[in-house]
Amino acid sequence: MDPYDPDGYGAYSGDPGLFIAAYFGILSVIILFSFMVAIAAYVLTALSLMSLFRKVGVRPWIAWVPFYNRWVWLQLGGQQGWLALLGIIPYGGIVSAIFLYIGMYRTGLAFGKTGGFLVLGIFLPFVWAFILGSRAEVYRPELITAAGYGPPLVGYGSAGYNYANAW
Repeated sequence: MDPYDPDGYGAYSGDPGLFIAAYFGILSVIILFSFMVAIAAYVLTALSLMSLFRKVGVRPWIAWVPFYNRWVWLQLGGQQGWLALLGIIPYGGIVSAIFLYIGMYRTGLAFGKTGGFLVLGIFLPFVWAFILGSRAEVYRPELITAAGYGPPLVGYGSAGYNYANAW
């Protein structure tokens, strides 16, 4: 009988240092994997937003700037851009996401998409943006106002858009 295992279940297997090393080794692999997935998601989202922004008349480099890309994305859907800053405070990101989804619905209307297309935008926003930014899609911002919503606040169709300085 093992003196360190009085119940005989084999719960204690020896050196506690080995357990701690294994724990931190597995934890660091999980953290590294999560970091790599986050970087990949950031790059995919920025590339997809670049194609969408280029299509709608917004400078494409904005897609690479954190918080500012979401600010402009909200404005593209007719929402106030400052709502992107709510993502800084706890649970404020939920409110910001809801307004982003409303804006995504309105942006989809400008491309002739129905409300069902928004589901793709909620679960796979980079695929949503890649599809809308593709060459086959036509952006018509007047469809947003025809549906009874306000115009986009940036890009083609916005009140303050300067066509001479688009790029």
